Amino acid sequence: MIPTHRRASASRGRSNAPSAEEAADILLVYDWECPACDAYCRRVSVQPSAGRLRLVNAREASDVLSEITKAGLDIDEGMVVKIAGQIHYGSDAIHVLALHSSRADLFNSLSHYLFRSKWLSRVLYPGLRACRRFLLKILRKTRINNLGNEGNDRF
Repeated sequence: MIPTHRRASASRGRSNAPSAEEAADILLVYDWECPACDAYCRRVSVQPSAGRLRLVNAREASDVLSEITKAGLDIDEGMVVKIAGQIHYGSDAIHVLALHSSRADLFNSLSHYLFRSKWLSRVLYPGLRACRRFLLKILRKTRINNLGNEGNDRF
């Protein structure tokens, strides 16, 4: 089955009120420059009844990134899933995504079985985050630094 998602570009100049179409969307906000994050997020798919998965680049300004920043969440430390108006961060984001997973192929089935447990998601996520930091350090990528912390531009 083909993943039911699409990439979403920044929503500059739009109102903060979601359209009816966007209200049914599941927004997955992550760093598109991280090869591991990008590979995972492009492969994950959700059940059609859950809505449409929209991938949002955390390196571009958007309404949802502003909302994440306003909530004090550091996007460099965890992905975000916004579903039904609620923001889920880090291990909670991967857990919620797994609960809505399509399980249509081996990748999505494994993701579902690994991360459907909130406890296991909390145990595994820090290791995944550490691997991400190491990978981005090797690739010499800059941090997104959505919170604007001084001296926080490198991994």
